[in-house]
Amino acid sequence: MQFVIEHLEKRYEKKEVLRDASFAFDSGKIYGLLGRNGAGKTTLFNCINRDIRSDGGSFYLVGDDGARRELQAQDVGYVLSTPTVPEFLTAREFLKFFLEINEGKIRSPQPLDVYFDRMNIAPEDRDKLLKDYSHGMKNKMQMLVNLIAEPTLFLLDEPLTSLDVVVAEEMKALLRHQKAGRVTIFSTHLMDLALDLCDEIVLLSHGVLSRVDKANLDEEGFKEKIIAALQAEEPQGAQEAGHE
Repeated sequence: MQFVIEHLEKRYEKKEVLRDASFAFDSGKIYGLLGRNGAGKTTLFNCINRDIRSDGGSFYLVGDDGARRELQAQDVGYVLSTPTVPEFLTAREFLKFFLEINEGKIRSPQPLDVYFDRMNIAPEDRDKLLKDYSHGMKNKMQMLVNLIAEPTLFLLDEPLTSLDVVVAEEMKALLRHQKAGRVTIFSTHLMDLALDLCDEIVLLSHGVLSRVDKANLDEEGFKEKIIAALQAEEPQGAQEAGHE
């Protein structure tokens, strides 16, 4: 299975954020979407998730039989950099509610504590209100419900940037373990994180997507070439900062 983007375009007034962005992502891989702050990574994700409308181009799934089909809402899992969870519920109540509203859609549902164990959420934290969770713990819950849903396309927008080293390593191990059978696109502006976690690196610069060959990772000057490509990106003003 592939997720294909063709000639995607998005503008904000006179600022062209995405211009003729095209790429084919294969299932079973984690792709690092690498770009400077303001390069358009979040804009790309929001177009794919249909939170905003693109100005041109298309995206779709291609099955193993070569058949093309439109991307549906249930195909997409989206983990935001700032976790969005219902803070008036406990973690157990939230997970129970999520399983109930998705009854019939989730393959082989498990007892709640099995899911909590999978995310290394301690028993004493499972009945706490989500408003009392740290940023990292909220991120774990956001990640958990998305993984339970088993999306075909998993979008992660800077999810590890503000986590402590232990939680970040847990999340990376989980993503590696869960990558089979889906396309995972991991947005970051941290090159070392992308190189460590991801199977493929994709640069978003000047509104265009391009592949970086990791086979050249040990080549002298490899990182410098990536940095040079990213530095060529025009600096973003305050007006565009919200369209990251």
